[in-house]
Amino acid sequence: MAQDEDRRKYPRLKAPVFYRPTGLALLRALRRGKERTLDISLGGVRIYSDDALDAGERLELDLFLPDDTTLAAKGEVMWVKELPEGSPARHDVGVKFVFIHPVDRERLQTVLKPE
Repeated sequence: MAQDEDRRKYPRLKAPVFYRPTGLALLRALRRGKERTLDISLGGVRIYSDDALDAGERLELDLFLPDDTTLAAKGEVMWVKELPEGSPARHDVGVKFVFIHPVDRERLQTVLKPE
């Protein structure tokens, strides 16, 4: 599928991500200790979520990098797949970065590992 190929054009990183809908103060935490962030790339992030997110929904993201630093980004939900019973979460979600500060993009690039 072309969409799958397009999503894989950037190197990946596994790291915790916290997200919240744009404009809300409520922070929804992806639990640390469970593999709920599938991967992060320069293009966006793929996560497991128990929250019902919709394609087109805007999110504020906090990415926790392996060097114990954090960077912020804004994203848009591109796709949501419901997962079967017994999965680590209810949904597999693809989020595209719509804004990430150029300095943060450079920091992210330095920690990405080629596949």
